[in-house]
Amino acid sequence: MLLRFRSPHDLTETDATPEALYMDRRGVVAGMLAAGLLPQMAQPALAAVVSSTLPPLPARRTRALNEEWTSFDSVTHYNNFYEFGTGKEDPARRAGSLRTRPWTVKIDGLVAKPQTIDIDRLIRLFPLEERIYRLRCVEGWSMVIPWTGFPLAKLLSMVEPLGSAKFVAFETLRDPRQMPGQRSPVLQWPYVEGLRLDEAMHPLTLMALGLYGRVLPNQNGAPVRLVVPWKYGFKSIKSIVRIRLVDRQPPTSWNLSAPNEYGFYSNVNPEVDHPRWSQARERRIGDWLPRKTLPYNGYGEEVASLYKGMNLRRYF
Repeated sequence: MLLRFRSPHDLTETDATPEALYMDRRGVVAGMLAAGLLPQMAQPALAAVVSSTLPPLPARRTRALNEEWTSFDSVTHYNNFYEFGTGKEDPARRAGSLRTRPWTVKIDGLVAKPQTIDIDRLIRLFPLEERIYRLRCVEGWSMVIPWTGFPLAKLLSMVEPLGSAKFVAFETLRDPRQMPGQRSPVLQWPYVEGLRLDEAMHPLTLMALGLYGRVLPNQNGAPVRLVVPWKYGFKSIKSIVRIRLVDRQPPTSWNLSAPNEYGFYSNVNPEVDHPRWSQARERRIGDWLPRKTLPYNGYGEEVASLYKGMNLRRYF
């Protein structure tokens, strides 16, 4: 039985926001207006920050966040996506080689109804939601992003996990012709990640198909990625081609590469430092002043119960 977790951030049908209205107060909108890229609006702070080259992906907003959004330009030009290079700007420069059609996602393993689903059918399967989430990366920077997608729990419930399933393993596309960073031995390819089944079934865990009301840009993990907002960003695997339910903890790319630095759980924990960086503070992209890191990235009220009784220093 799938439990419903209520949150103070959950919204009702009357809170739906028109597709064209988005907030950004860092001057991006003003620059686009000056360039004639967006029509004049009565309230520029509510202007859409979108790319005209990306198709719209309308959704009903179901989760708000009373924090300033990171600019669209920063979200799409400051990325970790090693399949396209290790530099933060490499994905935006090099991800044009990725072909997102045709694209299928295979869901198999310990399930009663394994399936291989075309990405366009996946988009139509479930009502799309817009959720505004924090994203916290292990290097110490963070963003606030409006994602579009649906709860992973809906997809997993459709394939009917068996009682023996305890974990969910995810896999990214492996194709060095499209992803030139995979020619480098910086990681073992393909990129793999994993969650415990209860983490995967939690209502916060999102299969994201878009951001800022448009389909995902290639550099942000097109055409479909995971978003787990209480964990460090590398857990939110991009360009997914396979989801497999298993009975044992699956390997994960960064844990394989540096197990002393990257644990399986990788919950945002200001009290557990990375060996090379303090995690006690973070810098929001677009801001100069650092801020305190929140336990579980601010989602502790909703997810801390998942880890009751665990030693979070050992299981980091």
